[in-house]
Amino acid sequence: MTDITLQNFEADLLQASMQQPVLLDIWAPWCGPCRTLGPMLEKLEVAYAGRWKLAKLNSDDQPEIATQLSQAFGVRSIPFCVMFVGGQPVDGFVGAIPEAQIREFLDRHVPTGEALEAEEDLAEAQALLEEGDADGALQKLQAAVQADPSNEVARFDLIRALLEDDQLAHAKAAFAPVAHLAADTITPHARFQALAAWIAAAERAEQGLDPAALQSAIAANKRDFEARFALAQGLFAGRDFTGAMDELLEIIMRDKTWNEQLARKTYVAILEIMTKPAQPAHGAAAPQAGAGGLQLSGPSIVAPADPLVDQYRRKLSMALF
Repeated sequence: MTDITLQNFEADLLQASMQQPVLLDIWAPWCGPCRTLGPMLEKLEVAYAGRWKLAKLNSDDQPEIATQLSQAFGVRSIPFCVMFVGGQPVDGFVGAIPEAQIREFLDRHVPTGEALEAEEDLAEAQALLEEGDADGALQKLQAAVQADPSNEVARFDLIRALLEDDQLAHAKAAFAPVAHLAADTITPHARFQALAAWIAAAERAEQGLDPAALQSAIAANKRDFEARFALAQGLFAGRDFTGAMDELLEIIMRDKTWNEQLARKTYVAILEIMTKPAQPAHGAAAPQAGAGGLQLSGPSIVAPADPLVDQYRRKLSMALF
C-alpha cells in the first residue's frame, strides 16, 4: 500500500499502473465509511497476491488530486476508489460497498493468475531472444500461450517464431484458434491478418517455386502478375521482406486492383509483420498542479520509429496516390 502525494503521483500511480492495475482509495480521517472500506481493500490486496496494487490518498492532505479525480468522474463524496490501468483512470466506485461487489469490480480489471504467468513467460521469451536463444524463447512462448490462450501478443510472437523456424504445420496449428479474427470482414485483427498472409506464402513456397523460371517469365512479360506474385510469396516465406515488397510494388504500380488488391494487401501484411508493437512513451513530465490542472493520464502509447518501415510505407503511398 502506497500513500499518494503530488510528489509521487506520476511515479507511484501513473507509471506503476503501466506494470499492474493500481486502485486508488480516496479517503479522509473524519469519514466513517472510509474506516470500513480501507481495511477491506488491504485484505483484498493480500488475497489477490500481487495481481493489483493498493494506493491511498488523503483528500484533506491532497485536495488538488482529489478534486481533479472527483470532477473527472462526477463524484462528490468519499470514500471514492479509482482504478488506474496502463497509466489511465479507467473505472471507479463510490462508498463502502460489500466485499463481493468489490471483488466483482476488481475482476473486471485485474489479470488472472494464468494471465500473469503468461506475461512472465512472454517477458522471459523476449529476454532470451535478445540473448540469441531462439529455441529457449520458443519454449517460453509455447508456455505463455498454454497458460493464457487469450494472450494475443504471446500467440502472435509464437506463430512468428514458428514460421521463422520453418515449422509451418505447428504455426498453422497455433494460428487456428485465432483464424476467425483474421478473416473478420468488419473488424479484422491486423496482426493476425498479417500472419495469415505469411502462412499463405509459406504454403505456396512449400508447394515448390522456381525463382529462375519466375524471373524469366517476368522478364518476358512485365505484366505477368501471377509470376511476380509467386516470386514475392517465395521471398516473403524466406523472410526477405523488402525483396517481397519490391516485387509487390511493381504489381501495384501497374495495376492497383489486380486480383482484388491482393498485392496491396500482402504488402500491408509484410509492413505489419515488420512493425514493432507500440510501447509506453518514457520521459513524460511530472504532473503539476495549478491553472492547467493535474495531469491525470500517464505516458501515451507510441510505436517505435523504424526508418525502413517508414520508407516502404512512403513507397506504397506514392504508388497508390
